[in-house]
Amino acid sequence: MLDSLFTSKMRVQILMRLFLNTDSRAYLRELAKDFEASPGHVRAELQQLTRAGLLSSMRKGRQVLYRAEQAHPLFPELQSMVRKALGMDRILDSIIERLGKLEAAYLTGDYAEGKDTGVIDLLLIGDIDRRNLDDLVTKTERFIHRKIRTLVLTMPECEGLGNHLRGQPRLLLWRDSDNCVASF
Repeated sequence: MLDSLFTSKMRVQILMRLFLNTDSRAYLRELAKDFEASPGHVRAELQQLTRAGLLSSMRKGRQVLYRAEQAHPLFPELQSMVRKALGMDRILDSIIERLGKLEAAYLTGDYAEGKDTGVIDLLLIGDIDRRNLDDLVTKTERFIHRKIRTLVLTMPECEGLGNHLRGQPRLLLWRDSDNCVASF
């Protein structure tokens, strides 16, 4: 979807990386290494996206740190497009509708850091029908062409693992507004 809007695959990779998780920040060399591209190519795309106001940059020592510019008028739409391109919207809709009493859903691991590695890690908190979850994961993987790994915890299990989970990258995808879900 994003490939048809943007002519540069590098630009799409940068947008996917920085717009998936708004807390995500990256350096030029880090992006070049992750994308297996030349720093010059990545620099040109970063500069273009910064000039367009989609990214902001700040100096940290001798390096420049880039992040998605949340104040840009197109930020919500671009972030939504990134999530749709990764299949997050379909995953969440299906989970919420078919799997029982979901209290919260978190994206963890590489995708929570904005890295499209092909393996999506989801932490689901609640009373989840695991058989339906396995069926849903299999169908969704075929549709989005990515592997999905799930960790299902009840609220007490989540609270018990709170210290371990707190150190992991995570992005809240959905929370039941009727229940107060402890943030770990």
